[in-house]
Amino acid sequence: MAASPQVPGVYTFHGANNHYPLYIGKSINIRTRLLSHLRTPKEARLLKQTALISYIPTAGEISALLLEAQMIKQQQPLFNRRLRKTKDTCSFVLNETGLHIQYTDDMTDEPANNVYGIFKNQFSAKDRLRELADEYKLCLSVLGFEPHTKGRGCFRSAIQKCAGACCGKEGIDQHNTRLETALKQFTLAAWPYSGAIAVKESFGRLKQYHVLHNWRYHGSYKSMQGLKNYRLDKDTLFDADMYKILVKPILFGSAEILALPEPSRFNCE
Repeated sequence: MAASPQVPGVYTFHGANNHYPLYIGKSINIRTRLLSHLRTPKEARLLKQTALISYIPTAGEISALLLEAQMIKQQQPLFNRRLRKTKDTCSFVLNETGLHIQYTDDMTDEPANNVYGIFKNQFSAKDRLRELADEYKLCLSVLGFEPHTKGRGCFRSAIQKCAGACCGKEGIDQHNTRLETALKQFTLAAWPYSGAIAVKESFGRLKQYHVLHNWRYHGSYKSMQGLKNYRLDKDTLFDADMYKILVKPILFGSAEILALPEPSRFNCE
């Protein structure tokens, strides 16, 4: 560990069995982070099973975060709990047909103003919806998440947790206005550019350009020359973890952004 570099990057603890990945982490200083593992008694089991530690230097923190997320999803290390690949992540979508819970893997366009929140699964999304319904006196029957008998109030209206859109005590428009207010706190950011961009990071001689479009990550390049031949893969899905990594540095100006011209062709494989 003492020989590891003091640079940003991603490191991997490998097990003795075919160097199977046990844990993947990232840091802005690989050596400091690796040495910190030695001082944590809770990590004794990990260290006991480790046969090899490898590392990949990156050009900065964003580069390390993106690579870590990508490697964890691909390799599924034993000791990592966060960033694992999951098809259960979902959001609320409000459109002309009502409120729905949609898997983020099924999002074909960038998050727009009608997409709200990122939840680890449908159960957590429905739990949060019940909390919002209580706070804003929304009707889960009207929203389609509980059975509704026409002309009768729902059970929640009887205990005064619903304002009565189900039985005519208030109008649907009034109910829906409160619904929109309740959801605003979970609004996902719309993509703020007209096309693709590259996020540039540098550390010493190492440079990395990360290509992004509609909050989707389309790979990294080590030089401007390589970046000239960038591709956008139409099959790249919206990834909630990548969105969480990128939204603050892109929206609040901490990242160096390069606007990209239209690619010469799309990789549609």
